[in-house]
Amino acid sequence: MFDKIYYTVLRIDGDYAYLLQDAHPEQESKCVARALLPENISENSKLVYEMMEYNLLG
Repeated sequence: MFDKIYYTVLRIDGDYAYLLQDAHPEQESKCVARALLPENISENSKLVYEMMEYNLLG
């Protein structure tokens, strides 16, 4: 339940970003409000979701 989930930012569209889960690229992208994501993301950024929080990977 509290496992890390890794995402790649596919695209940014205004106040939303579309994320692709790295472990399951065949799944539909996930739309997430940018307010929930780190400020300095861009397309192709790598994120990790853990403990109900998104963080940018190094």
